[in-house]
Amino acid sequence: MLKQVTIVREGRAGLLYEDGALVRVLRPGRHVSWAWPWAPRREVALVDLRERSSTIRNQEILTADKVAIRLSLLVYFKVTDPEAAVRNVEAYEDRLYEDVQLAARRFLATRTLDQILRDRNDISDAVREDVGRSAGTYGVEVVRADVKDLAFPGNLREVMNKAIEAEREGEALLIAATKKAEVVKLDALVTAQVAEQRLAAAEKEAKVLAANPQMIRLRELEVLREIGLQGGNKFYVGVERLSGVKEGR
Repeated sequence: MLKQVTIVREGRAGLLYEDGALVRVLRPGRHVSWAWPWAPRREVALVDLRERSSTIRNQEILTADKVAIRLSLLVYFKVTDPEAAVRNVEAYEDRLYEDVQLAARRFLATRTLDQILRDRNDISDAVREDVGRSAGTYGVEVVRADVKDLAFPGNLREVMNKAIEAEREGEALLIAATKKAEVVKLDALVTAQVAEQRLAAAEKEAKVLAANPQMIRLRELEVLREIGLQGGNKFYVGVERLSGVKEGR
């Protein structure tokens, strides 16, 4: 009889096989077994359950508007079902690498370059969601997927830089035009308010004069006085001017 001791460290799981058949999963700790001459042959395969990362480098992908870009993704994952990870696929890390490649290609092939540049987070979210469904079948959870690098051909970078510069200049002109329009609008509003106040004052004065006829006569006298103060004007009050009569007689 032979004593066998197996130590499974924290953050790992041990898969116990007897004559090649999976018997059970060994949790972290010390496991002791006795091997009789006629006992089945036992083997323990360790599976890492800790969160890890994998970099999918330099993937050349053609966008929907036929622009070739080079993409690198950083994927964080962990094994949640060690039995499925070992039993369902030959090498779950290689399978995850391939799934991320295909998911990125599927997503970017439906997006134009402008859409990709507007929000790179869309790539990360789409890859994580797409790969998460398939990875679950072999016991792997995709925790996060991030765009690590996004590169373009040299001539395209130059065009993009010019486009960005033109866009900034356009935004500056738009801001200046908006401010100018606001000033013109404010001036027009002030002018309209002044005109409205003057109209209201005139209407008020007209109502007062209509209610008090004697004030109309008083207003006439004030006007005549103002005309007289200017000098050089002749006017007659209460008499009609006779035709043919010389002035001053």
